[in-house]
Amino acid sequence: MTDKRVTEADVVGELRDGMTIGIGGWGSRRKPMSIVREILRSDLRDLTVVSYGGPDVGMLCAAGKVRKAVYGFVSLDSIPLEPHFRAARQNATIEAMELDEGMLQLGLRAAAWRVSFLPCRAGLGSAIRENNPELKTVVSPYDGQELLAMPALRLDVALLHANRADARGDAQYLGADWYFDDLFAMAADRTFVSCEQVVEPGGFASAGPPESIRISRMWTHGVVEAPFGAHFTHCVPDYPRDEVLQREYAASAKDDDAWKVFRAKWIDIPEPEYRKLAAASLS
Repeated sequence: MTDKRVTEADVVGELRDGMTIGIGGWGSRRKPMSIVREILRSDLRDLTVVSYGGPDVGMLCAAGKVRKAVYGFVSLDSIPLEPHFRAARQNATIEAMELDEGMLQLGLRAAAWRVSFLPCRAGLGSAIRENNPELKTVVSPYDGQELLAMPALRLDVALLHANRADARGDAQYLGADWYFDDLFAMAADRTFVSCEQVVEPGGFASAGPPESIRISRMWTHGVVEAPFGAHFTHCVPDYPRDEVLQREYAASAKDDDAWKVFRAKWIDIPEPEYRKLAAASLS
């Protein structure tokens, strides 16, 4: 069997300026933050980021990596609006495709199914079409209904974080919800999964039922073993969200100097050092 284990630096080395990158997780929950931090340390730019957004989107906006954001929301959960994203949106430093949460899911599903769009009612009668004039409608051939045609959101790369994975690329989720990580993987040309622990093939059974293995090795191109890889977002049951650090992060949006201080402390450091700080912060 192919051993797909790589490092965060290996993953970022596969990315290119201008790519469309999907980031799994949900808000401030189980985001692949160790890979996001590696992107922040890189020279990548002009990215289109597709996400049910949290600090992944906010940090990439703060660092000037994002050309366009495609999202159903961008939130820190316990802090309703992501402050760095808000600043980027208000200052018009990014392009935005604002969608209903279900529309984003349908866009990923269309890409996963290799169709150009899926019809839906969401977005009709709202400002979504005013804000996204590129969206079209279609007429149902069965009953004449006019429906919004949600275009496929094809991804160059998907970045995900799971609780467990094996070296072949199967990945397991031990929390109550895997969100839409499987759709991100199927919508992408290439998928990289970070995880809290790499286990032996077949080593998932003691941790959870078969249906908790949501990501297939058929979709996966690389696996990163990254303890605290989702920190400061939560990765239950391994660890909760680090609310203290999240508040420190949110406060870093007040001005450029505050962001520079936060970045120097928590981002521009080697990942092993970050893990030690994360463990101490959660203790």
